[in-house]
Amino acid sequence: MKNIKWLLLMAIVLVLAACSLEQPGSNSSSDDQGEAGNDGDKVYKVGLSVSTLNNPFFVTLSEGVKEQAKESGSEVIVVDAQDDASKQASDVEDLIQQGVDLLIINPTDSEAVVSAVESANGSNVPVITVDRRAEGGEVVSHIASDNKAGGVLAGEYLLELLGEDQPQVAELEGISGSSAARDRGAGFNEAVDGKVNIVAKQTANFNRAEGLTVMENILQANPDIQGVFAHNDEMALGALEAIQSAGKDIPVIGFDATDDAVASVKDGKLSATIAQKPEEIGVKAMEAAVALLNGEDVEADIPVDLELIKE
Repeated sequence: MKNIKWLLLMAIVLVLAACSLEQPGSNSSSDDQGEAGNDGDKVYKVGLSVSTLNNPFFVTLSEGVKEQAKESGSEVIVVDAQDDASKQASDVEDLIQQGVDLLIINPTDSEAVVSAVESANGSNVPVITVDRRAEGGEVVSHIASDNKAGGVLAGEYLLELLGEDQPQVAELEGISGSSAARDRGAGFNEAVDGKVNIVAKQTANFNRAEGLTVMENILQANPDIQGVFAHNDEMALGALEAIQSAGKDIPVIGFDATDDAVASVKDGKLSATIAQKPEEIGVKAMEAAVALLNGEDVEADIPVDLELIKE
């Protein structure tokens, strides 16, 4: 009889111990897509493909995405295409395989990225583009400043600095095939058409080192250059370095309002830059992503204001 009582007691102890191992409210499916966060909002996994993190503008843009994701409790996976369209296509495929709920893409090349967008479409992964457009595929929303309007602002200010008596001007272009380079150039040329003589127009691929080298070559071929417009601040700062090394004083206007460029404007070196507010672009992109995944309607084009920052 004592043995039976002892066995019953041991059984009760084992049952109580097993129950204590499972905490109240525990759920083994907490990693499922769309799980509820502490505030009841769904948590999403978003992939962000950036053209390059070697450019401060896109670093700031990605920080805006990540900060807003933190606010909503969502996860962001950031990949750097390193200005390589083939790598970007591969990165997007990897993000799709990782099961992202949505893709935010900053295209390296607006045409080359189409296949990646179409791949996402085929996998039912919504796509949002930022700063640069995709030339094809289904994109739910595009968040950017009006690059053409920014080019017009740059052109008008350069005319204000130089006058309209056919000054000799150089234009440093961004990556061929990117919508940003195309639109900024179109706006600038529209503003200065018939009023300046563009004696040099070369790509420096949105890169500071290339901007330096290209500007050195332009100055050798055209020593009487009177003004420069660069499609982004990195190229503008490179061009400015070449101009200073040559002992010249030539107005240079950039685009993006990166921290280095704004500091250079304040120091009286860079003549101006067009503020495109990359952090705000990133924030708005993530806001649109969460809204879309929550079943809300989002605008096909979401603009971000521009501002001319000058001496």
